[in-house]
Amino acid sequence: MKASCLTEIILPNNYHMRDFLAFHQRDEMGISETVQQNQIKKGIIWHEKPALLTIVIEKNRAKIHLDIDGDKVCSSQHETLSALASHMLGLKQSVEVFESIYQEHPVIGELVTRQAGLRIYQSATPFEALSWAIIGQQISLNAAISIRRRFIQAVGIPHSSGLLCHPNHKQVMQCSEHGLRQCGFSVGKANALLNVCQLIDSGVLELNIPEGEDGVERLTDSLLAIKGIGMWTINYTLLRGFNYLDGSLHGDVAVRRNLQYLLRQEDKVSAEQAEKWLADFSPWKALVGAHLWRQQSSSGY
Repeated sequence: MKASCLTEIILPNNYHMRDFLAFHQRDEMGISETVQQNQIKKGIIWHEKPALLTIVIEKNRAKIHLDIDGDKVCSSQHETLSALASHMLGLKQSVEVFESIYQEHPVIGELVTRQAGLRIYQSATPFEALSWAIIGQQISLNAAISIRRRFIQAVGIPHSSGLLCHPNHKQVMQCSEHGLRQCGFSVGKANALLNVCQLIDSGVLELNIPEGEDGVERLTDSLLAIKGIGMWTINYTLLRGFNYLDGSLHGDVAVRRNLQYLLRQEDKVSAEQAEKWLADFSPWKALVGAHLWRQQSSSGY
């Protein structure tokens, strides 16, 4: 039995379609997501069922289709699907406000104007963002992509389309430390991810940002309490899983290199200098970092 759900979203005129698609095209083998021309197909878990999410971008519209294995569609799923697509497309970020504030800025104004519409494209779920962040700790992008691929092949549930669905915490809990090690995880990373899954399952950890000014701090403290998770992992998870635009990307080499170029500075920009410089742009530090990254790079940030 299959079920389908359809919805459509209006996009801003300056939406960066290629950047959005490039973010989901990092693994050229395409075992869980594929990108062709103006569309992405991605395997996801939808209410514990394998599903195929298709997003097609045409002019200023995104057409979203969800093909669910073994499920019925209820009316509320259309709203949930629209919210998921808006999240992934970065449409929950008020970049227009940011641009109106900084388009005349003496240092970044020209960059922001030239790259107007830039957003930070999101993983389908915070758990996917956190899993990727744990995998990517202190290794190259290519190595992380390879481990992520083997991880999904080992744990992911297949959709009838042939694509594998990125696992949720329940599926990962069925995997042992040894199984994750076979995928390329270090002992520390394997235990960190398994601990995250156990804490989510027990209700001790909720991957959301609680209401109120201290919401991010509370989530950060909860994640920092897990052995093997540090601030780099948390900042990346906030960046790619929560639409959080105030994290600092001062440790990123590309951000510092492009900041050096922007400041016309002969000496390399240190992490400390970048952190201090970015602090003035709160609550938009991560978005400024994304503009710096995008300045001379492709869209894999």
